[in-house]
Amino acid sequence: MRLLSSLAIAGLSLGSAFAAKWGFEDATLTVSSKGAGVGSAGVKEKLTPNSPLTSYAVTLPAADTLKIVLTATEGKTGKRPHQAFLTLHDTTTGLEESFPFSLKDSGKGKVEVTQKDLPYQLLTSKTPLKASLVLASFGSSTPYASHAFDLALELDSAAPPATPPASERYTSKPEIHHIFKAEPGSPPKIISFFFTLCVLATLPVLFGAWALLGANVDHLGKAFGAAPVSHGLFMGSVVAMEGVFFMYYTSWNLFQMLPVAAVVGTVAYVSGSRALTEVQERRLAGER
Repeated sequence: MRLLSSLAIAGLSLGSAFAAKWGFEDATLTVSSKGAGVGSAGVKEKLTPNSPLTSYAVTLPAADTLKIVLTATEGKTGKRPHQAFLTLHDTTTGLEESFPFSLKDSGKGKVEVTQKDLPYQLLTSKTPLKASLVLASFGSSTPYASHAFDLALELDSAAPPATPPASERYTSKPEIHHIFKAEPGSPPKIISFFFTLCVLATLPVLFGAWALLGANVDHLGKAFGAAPVSHGLFMGSVVAMEGVFFMYYTSWNLFQMLPVAAVVGTVAYVSGSRALTEVQERRLAGER
């Protein structure tokens, strides 16, 4: 039994030892100005998976571009991994930023980085940044993540990095003071007086039309005698409604006026129907 267990463990260890690993080949690092032709690169170095470039720190001037071209491999075969990044790490602060490779299915790809792509915290680093390559994917293959070279930033003294604004914190804010629009005022008195005279001028015309149509004021006593409450409330509600409109025009607001108008309107509706019933009864009796 122990022999079988030992053989199983040995088999697993052997399988792990021969498991495929992610890596890269034909990797080239260049630093050149934008639009520079072939052979005009300021820096050009070969990168290997097992030998990082440690003899010096690669310098990236403000106007230049760092470019890495490589072929990702799984074992000995060129293949596109699920993840492929160039990671720049500040060893002093622990901050880092990753830049993805643009890869083909054959594993060939590249990544380009300029100082404009770097955050302010990395641009102002006092020490060279540690550059690492990361290649990994699904499956049992061992991922690759290793230091490749150091990167020193050469900033433009004429245009230093702009300091980013302070991040917003969830704290108390200044009190908001609402400024409401002023309430509408009454129109000029001269205009109100003019329209009041226009309304009063129509009263003689109204009384003349009633006389022309044969209005009979002699029945007022009989009407109030037959239904004094209905006629009294109806006439009073008409006068009261005019008073409600007057108060709304002079001092009341809409919320003060509406409840009173609803009560007065209800009284006018009920008493008016009773008063008109009494008038109809006199007309049916031949009295006008």
